[in-house]
Amino acid sequence: MYTSVRWLNDYLDSAASAEEQAELLTRAGFPLEEREDVQVSDGPDVRQDYEMTSNRGDAVCHTGLAREIAAISGRTLKLPQPDPQASGPPASDIITVTNHEPKRCPLYTGRVMRGVKVQRSPQWLADRLLARGDIPRNNVVDATNFVLFELGQPTHVFDLAKLKGSQINIRMAYPGEPFLPIGEGESEVKLSVEDLVIADAEDAVAIGGVKGGALTAVTDATTDLVLEAASFDPVSIRNSSRRLNIASDASYRFERGVHPGQVHHAADRLAELILELAGGELCEGVVEDGAPIPAPRIASMRPDRCRKILGVDVTDDQMLAFLSALGFEPRMSGDRVECTVPVQRLDIEREIDLIEEVGRMFGHDRIPIAETIQVRVAPPQPTELAKQAVAGELVGMGFVETVTHSLVGEEVAAPFLPEGAHFLRVDDERAGAEPVLQPSVIPTLLRVRRVNHDNGVDHLRLFESASIFWGTEEDHEEIVTLGLLMDVDDPQDGLRPMRGIIQRLAEILLGHDVHVDVEADEKTKWLAPGAKAIINGEPVGRFGLLSETVAKRSGLDQSPLVAELNLLKYYESYPPETEAHALPSFPAIARDLSLLIDENVTWAQITRQVDGLKLDYLQATEFITTFRGKQVGPGKKSLSFRLRFRAPDRTLKHEEVDPQIDAVVKAMEQTLHAEIRK
Repeated sequence: MYTSVRWLNDYLDSAASAEEQAELLTRAGFPLEEREDVQVSDGPDVRQDYEMTSNRGDAVCHTGLAREIAAISGRTLKLPQPDPQASGPPASDIITVTNHEPKRCPLYTGRVMRGVKVQRSPQWLADRLLARGDIPRNNVVDATNFVLFELGQPTHVFDLAKLKGSQINIRMAYPGEPFLPIGEGESEVKLSVEDLVIADAEDAVAIGGVKGGALTAVTDATTDLVLEAASFDPVSIRNSSRRLNIASDASYRFERGVHPGQVHHAADRLAELILELAGGELCEGVVEDGAPIPAPRIASMRPDRCRKILGVDVTDDQMLAFLSALGFEPRMSGDRVECTVPVQRLDIEREIDLIEEVGRMFGHDRIPIAETIQVRVAPPQPTELAKQAVAGELVGMGFVETVTHSLVGEEVAAPFLPEGAHFLRVDDERAGAEPVLQPSVIPTLLRVRRVNHDNGVDHLRLFESASIFWGTEEDHEEIVTLGLLMDVDDPQDGLRPMRGIIQRLAEILLGHDVHVDVEADEKTKWLAPGAKAIINGEPVGRFGLLSETVAKRSGLDQSPLVAELNLLKYYESYPPETEAHALPSFPAIARDLSLLIDENVTWAQITRQVDGLKLDYLQATEFITTFRGKQVGPGKKSLSFRLRFRAPDRTLKHEEVDPQIDAVVKAMEQTLHAEIRK
């Protein structure tokens, strides 16, 4: 922030030298970066450049820095108190303002002035601007710049005669809408639907909060003006400024946040200045549109907590004095100091922010530095322990962890985009051919697999835990998923290897009593075949054989097994509660059954049938294998499983188990049309 020493002193009851200003502002947290002696018409001045943090937009102006100097040094701050006198007809009879985007533009105000005379600025105004390194233009434009650097509120002026339809519309730009910025050497740009514009009845005449347009620029022939003062969403301003590569002093200030509550004061100041500098008449009233101005924010602080945090004995009266000097209107309420936060202090939200203000005013150099500190090592977070346990288990099963970039190409990512969603793109030319945030971890795992395949690496297993992204009509989604990829060793195994891995991960996170189900998934277009993984009745993701089309598009000759699981919700309760049980005292009886069944009969159907019989002494139902081939015929499969029986108090007899097996055989024959293989 460039300042003029003499300009800063305009707002202090007693002048401070350049050296004192630099020393006081450095103490306040705005270190001096550069100093330059300058000469203006009425004598020498000093231009000083202070470093600004991104959250202190209130200090990007002379009155903001003067407030800091006054608060630390005990001076009195002298702020302008504008009171422009209107004598013209109602402004609402001359122009209309329609705000279609109150979220991006919380408040837009327009005032009308007629009969002004555009000419050179008086010397005092030109000197103030020259001292901080700006070039004077004319009395009207210079007045807007003066208000910007005096109060920190960007404003703009339109030539009323050039506004088609005498309308101001705050809207999003049309696709490819042309816009010519104001200024010498500027070239036309094409806007996008993500750019907020100020438009008349036909054209965009300004990029909201970024740059005015040449179509309605003030010239020496201008006589009637529309004065704009508004607040804009900082993110919207930043995005448009970066995307269009157009920056200005206004966008620099708006990116740091301008509260709607400070708009009218600055607009009054601008109107008063133009009346003084260019004459004319101000029309009655303000034409405005937007959201209601937010109520004043209240923040509170406990004095004892403040003293404990700072480590110094600051009295309650000192705290009140410091905060009052900064404009916080502090008052004691029980054991707390309650403050009404000034509208320009968007950085103040909670108690620690007020403590920081007290610390700044008390002086960081007066706060002692402890030579030693006590450190208590906090226990590892459950989520981190769970993440380590999952990674450790996967590594033990031969998986290699990858860390990949979250940007992918649109063609590669398309099969993985959820139905009804759209891509989130990075608007940065450095992204090149991969501007899309990944909607799945699988595409980047496939990229790693392809590179290793090209280098002759076979039988690879990969995993990565990362965020995935996509947009919806109202918002965007970001979740952390676990992606798995493993080469197929034996095609006869089908999906069982990946299903077994999911079972093991579920046991690690939720214990051995966890119930994992699998359902066929024919809708996921990147799987063929595919399945849904269900843990304790809740879907957690999909797994299966990568479709041949996606595999070839990824440069792979053979489709690997892949999975994408959302297990993060189970991390917070890790480790699972476990209960020790005594080992069995009596032997079990195991009986194996082989069923010849239709291909579409699932293991889940079989286990449901067995569980529904509520067999006495049944301890477990265990899958053994599945066989397919000429021996069983087309459309059929042979599935073998084991039933394990045990009594807790004695050794079972085979005669006690035979009726249970007969019941299972009968149920399989009647409900699943199974043939029992001998």
